[in-house]
Amino acid sequence: MAFKPLVFSGVQPTGNLHLGNYLGAIKRFVEMQATHDCIYCVVDLHAITVWQDPVELKKQIREVTAAFLAAGIDPKAHIVFNQSRVVEHAELAWVFNCVARMGWLNRMTQFKEKAGKDRENASVGLFAYPTLMAADILVYRATHVPVGEDQKQHLELARDIAQKFNNDFSAAIAANGHDPEDGFFPLPEPLTQGPAPRVMSLRDGTKKMSKSDPSDYSRIGLTDDADAIAQKIRKARTDPDALPSELEGLKDRPEADNLVTIYAALADTSRAAVLKEFGGSQFSTFKPALADLAVSALSPVSTRMRELMADTAYIDGVLKDGGERATAIARPVMDQVKDIVGFLR
Repeated sequence: MAFKPLVFSGVQPTGNLHLGNYLGAIKRFVEMQATHDCIYCVVDLHAITVWQDPVELKKQIREVTAAFLAAGIDPKAHIVFNQSRVVEHAELAWVFNCVARMGWLNRMTQFKEKAGKDRENASVGLFAYPTLMAADILVYRATHVPVGEDQKQHLELARDIAQKFNNDFSAAIAANGHDPEDGFFPLPEPLTQGPAPRVMSLRDGTKKMSKSDPSDYSRIGLTDDADAIAQKIRKARTDPDALPSELEGLKDRPEADNLVTIYAALADTSRAAVLKEFGGSQFSTFKPALADLAVSALSPVSTRMRELMADTAYIDGVLKDGGERATAIARPVMDQVKDIVGFLR
């Protein structure tokens, strides 16, 4: 195999981490430590594609780091750092800006959604976000990336950029000692998500759980205490019918489907197994069981997060050490890219 298996993924420091972030990304990161070498990044360069308050951004970088550590990511066995510490991310992103095509970026649906009708006023960074994401992954020559539904298109673009780079510079890649059939960059593969790749709002099962929702009861925050977690689940929107015994029965019942999905993810089981246990039960029975499970799973994380957030020196030390170790991998890759492209150094 030409490339050593390596996982890369990141979380934006945009504040108010919630259950969706935990189940959709962070919990999965923790599990992958047992089977992969992992690099986990707080992607602060991505965060500034929209304006961020500088004081808040520093706090939010530390908060995401605290969430990583509180959930069980080991910063000694793996690498945890914030993106802006490693300049090679931005360097490689510029090279990829010159490899990627405008037509490719124009097809990115997430840019269209985030820019909305005011597209002409969106930042260039928001438009070029996917080329930086490609650089994040490929500056480590990572082979696998855990991605949610909203990032799959970006990973496909990263593969396209890697392939075009390999094709465009095949002669130089061979001259630098690499097998031209393998290319210089791998084509990173997506890692499948767990049972909750997309956690929905507790107030509207048709909308994704979001920090921007005006109702605090729409989400469970990772720093919520046990009482807040239980109360939000008790108040979660449901319908009047009992839980079905089969998955087909969740069709057209988004709130029920969401709560079953959350239970399955927290219990490390399947949605079908949850319905086998609770099928025929009313929500007056299911919600207390879900609340107990959520408190048991999340309270240790939230308690540890609050402890870590109070020790900024420790958090900063983890990020500094991780940044140095990440740079030790990224710099030789970027040096080779410069040789392949034709830069003097």
